[in-house]
Parts: sequence; C-alpha cells; structure tokens
Amino acid sequence: MDNLRNILKRININGELHFNEPMSDHTTFQTGGPAEIFIKPADTTELKSIIEQIGAFGLDFPIFILGGGANLLVSDEGISGLVIDMTNLNAIKVDSDGTLICGAGTRVDEAAEAAYSAGLSGFDSFYGMPGTIGGGIWMNARCYGTSFSDILKTVTYIDEKKIVLTMENSDGIFNYKQSPFQNIKSVIIEASFHLNPGNPAIIRKNMNSNRSDREKKGHYAAPCAGSIFKNNRSFGEPSGAIIDSLGLRGKTIGGAKISDKHANIIINTGSATSKDILRLINFTREEVKQAYGFELEPEIQLIGNFS
Repeated sequence: MDNLRNILKRININGELHFNEPMSDHTTFQTGGPAEIFIKPADTTELKSIIEQIGAFGLDFPIFILGGGANLLVSDEGISGLVIDMTNLNAIKVDSDGTLICGAGTRVDEAAEAAYSAGLSGFDSFYGMPGTIGGGIWMNARCYGTSFSDILKTVTYIDEKKIVLTMENSDGIFNYKQSPFQNIKSVIIEASFHLNPGNPAIIRKNMNSNRSDREKKGHYAAPCAGSIFKNNRSFGEPSGAIIDSLGLRGKTIGGAKISDKHANIIINTGSATSKDILRLINFTREEVKQAYGFELEPEIQLIGNFS
C-alpha cells in the first residue's frame, strides 16, 4: 500500500486526497473507522486518469466506490485500500426527448428537482431518498412502488479492464434490489433515465408527500441508513411490520436503537459504533427467525472487517 500512496502523491490531483480519513464523516450512520486512502476526483476525466495510472503500475488492491454513504455500515476498523468518493461527478442534463442524464455522484434529490423543473415525472418516487444516482443504480433502489430500473435507460461505466462501456437497460438484467453491477468489478460514472411529461403541480405534490412520509417514519430524526431489511412478499408482511409484531421498537444495544417510529430503521442515538449496529441487526434477525422460522435479508452493505 505504500507504493500506492507514493503513486497517488505523484499524480497531479485537482480533487481531494486524504490518508486515514474517518468514514464516520461520509456515512449516513455516522459510524466507521478510517479509510486507508481516500480520494475524491474533481471530475470524470480525473477519475479515469487515476484509475488508468494506478492500473498501469499493475497494482492489485481493494477499491471501494463511495456515493452518498447511505445503505452502508463501515467497520469500526475502517477500510483498507482505496476509497473513491464520487460526489464531484454530479452534472445533470435534460434532453428534449425527456431523457434525464446524471453523473453517478449526483444526489438523488438534485436529480428529482431537475426532473421536476423540466416538467418530467417518474423520479418523484425517489425524492427524499439519501444517496446518489450511482448507489441507487448499484442496488436498484426501490421507493413507493418504483425501482430505478423502471425508468433507467442506460448506464455508462468503467469495467475492470479500464474500458468505458455503456449498458442499455433491458428486461431481466435488473431484479428487486438487484443489479448486474453487484456481480462485476466496475465504476458507474453516468446514467440516463427516460421520463414522461407530467403536471408540475402533481409532481411536486408527490415529491412532498414522499418526503413527508419519510419524516413520519423517522428517516431524518437521527443518523440512520433507512430500511435495514429488504421486504419479502412470501413472508406475508413488510419487514417493519414483522419486527414490530415482536415488540422490538425501542430495543437498544450500545448506542444503536430500533427506531420508535419505524421498526425497520435502526438509528445511531449519538454514541453508536458500527459493532453496536451490527449486533442489533443480528439480534433482530435471530428474534424473527425464532418467532417465524425465516430470516430477514439485510439491505445494507457491510464494508470492512467485522470479524
């Protein structure tokens, strides 16, 4: 890793380069230890250059791509290797045919506002969702009955051979909270969405309604990562209702707590560690398994060493 540090120091980086950067400053849970190397490219050109120059040295090292820090639980030990923060890749463009084009680091709310300003509907379901476009595509985020894949047109990405490719969305390549990017080494850099003309007043009403619903569920009341568990229709009820049926709202482990407002949300009360949160996740899964015989599937990613 010292070689990588030296290489990065020699590259003329216009963005940011930090060593031992605390990930608690970059995740919605506000927990997590330091990233060994943290880089925030200034733009797409610099991102490509950094990836190409590092690859030219033939170095094999772990890379983690960071968006808005939502749906992540980073180990208290931190992340070894390189973390690339994509949030400077945030350009937005609206074409005359109703196509919304966004850089991977674009905040979801900014994309929704751009669509609204252009009188386009389809993105309003995601208003209020934390995170970025790249992260939303990677997990095929779903909100209020709409998945990213329902409106996604194309995704431009860098593959493991450092080649820029464009993937067209088609039936079968995305599933419920699953995307092809979960199974390949790649860096999403841009995406386009096909949206439809709509009544701006109705679009804004939908946006405000979705944000208000999130507020009522406690998404913004304390640091959290949104829903902890995926919903599984075969279980009969949403995960939150299943957890709630066991009276687990308010359950705490260390500084982690199952929200009083929604049982599928775990919050950081102010002193939680990632270990506290993971212990509470595992406790909840075990309680549900003991009561109902099935296992809830976590929606969040575990990053780093949790041994």
